[in-house]
Amino acid sequence: MFVAELDAEIVGWGAREGEPNHISDLWVHPDHQGKGLGGALLLHLCELMTAEGLTTARIDTHARNMGAIRLYKRCGFTIIWHGIEFSSSMGVPLEKVHLEKQLG
Repeated sequence: MFVAELDAEIVGWGAREGEPNHISDLWVHPDHQGKGLGGALLLHLCELMTAEGLTTARIDTHARNMGAIRLYKRCGFTIIWHGIEFSSSMGVPLEKVHLEKQLG
């Protein structure tokens, strides 16, 4: 997990969990969105994966989270899957997209 701090306050984070090339979490406080923090965290995680010799990075989100999808596409990700997936944390099926980026 990596955090973005501003004036000693955590304003965002990114994390990898599960598969080595999967970005499991990316969050930026709403007051700080649109300032490049999410992109910086995302690209930092991709740089780490590249340094580890991985060839792709993956991230998933809700299909209606257009802000996140725009960010991921700006950072070089493309949608590789769109469908319904059961969310074990929420206990309901959700419309999701999976995105992938070629590294290297």
